[in-house]
Amino acid sequence: MEKIYADLIKKGKKTIEDVPKTLREKVQAILGQETTD
Repeated sequence: MEKIYADLIKKGKKTIEDVPKTLREKVQAILGQETTD
């Protein structure tokens, strides 16, 4: 589920505020691990 939210955030469909608080930390960790070009 965390990966799905991370993908939606990257695509601009969701923001971190849309992520349930229980998953937010894990989603932020996923986003932080990925490199941006």
